[in-house]
Amino acid sequence: MTLFDGVYPFYPQPRKAYAFDVSSIIVIAVFLSLGLSFLLILPGIRGRARLYWLLRVILSLFIGAVIVAVQFTGDWETGQVTANTSYKSFSRTMVNADVGLHIGLGGVNVTLVGNPVNQINETINYNEHFAWRFGVNYDQIYNEGLAKGLPSPILYVAEKFSQQSPCGVYSQYRISGHYASATLWVAFCAWLISNMLFSMPVLVYGGYMILVTGAFMIFSLLSFSTVRNSPMCAIQFGPASLQTVYGASFWLTLATSLLCFLIGVVVVALHHLRPKALKAFFDLREDEEEGDVMLGEAYGNPHFRASKKNPYDNFALTIEAV
Repeated sequence: MTLFDGVYPFYPQPRKAYAFDVSSIIVIAVFLSLGLSFLLILPGIRGRARLYWLLRVILSLFIGAVIVAVQFTGDWETGQVTANTSYKSFSRTMVNADVGLHIGLGGVNVTLVGNPVNQINETINYNEHFAWRFGVNYDQIYNEGLAKGLPSPILYVAEKFSQQSPCGVYSQYRISGHYASATLWVAFCAWLISNMLFSMPVLVYGGYMILVTGAFMIFSLLSFSTVRNSPMCAIQFGPASLQTVYGASFWLTLATSLLCFLIGVVVVALHHLRPKALKAFFDLREDEEEGDVMLGEAYGNPHFRASKKNPYDNFALTIEAV
C-alpha cells in the first residue's frame, strides 16, 4: 500500500444501490412471476370475463408489490447538491461533485459522484448504505466507514444521523421508519384478506378490507412524515446546502393508497346500487350468491304420491303406493 499526497488510499468496498437493493429486486421478481403465470392461463377464460380477470389480477398484484417493495427502497426522502468540497481528510484537495442523500425506512444511502467522475487520478463514484433497522447498530456501521477511509463528504452527511450527533434526528427517523414499516405489513395482511373475500360471494366485505388496506398505507405515510416536525440540521458544503424532499417511494405509496380507496368505494357503491353488475365483474353466477347456493337437483318418483293431509292426524304425512 502506497501513500497518495500523504494520505492512505481508500480501501475497496461493495457498493449498494440506493433505490433498489437485492430485496426489492426479489419482491418485484416474485410478483412478476405471479403475473406471468396468470397470463399463461388467461387464454382459457372466455368472453368478457377474460378482461375482468386481467384487470382484477393486475391491479391486485400491483398493490401487493408496492406494499412490499417500498419496505426496502431507499428513496422515501431524497436530496442532492452540487458543490466544491474537500475529498480526503488531512488534505486540501478540492473536487467538484454531486452529494446525494437518500433516506428509506431502514437506513440512509449517501452518494458521491464527481463532475467529472475521474478527478485527481481517482474514480469518484461512491454509494454507501448506513442502516438503522432494529437489531442493527448504526454507529458501528459509521465507525466501519471511518476505518475504511470513506470520502469526507460521505462521512460528514452520515455523521448527521448518528446517535452522538447534536442534530438528534437519529431516533426520530428510526422510530418513524419502524412504525411506517409495521403499518405497511398490516396493510399487506389486509390486502391478502381482501383478495380472499373477493374470491367468495361476499364482495362488499372485500371492498371494506381494501379500504382498510388504503387506510394503513396512509398511516404509514403519516408516521414517516412526523420527521418533518423536528428541524433538520443544516448540511452545508460551502455556500451550497443539501435540502431533502419526499421521494418516489413516498409518492408511490400515496398513489397506491388512493387507488385502494377508489377500488373500495366503487365496490361498496356497486354493491348497493348495481349488485348484478358487480357480480358480473367478479364472474359470480346467480347460484353462487350468499345464502342461495343450489346443492343439487331433486328428482321425484312418479310411482309414489302423497295422500291428502288429515287435520286430525297430528300433521303426519302418509305415503301410499299407486
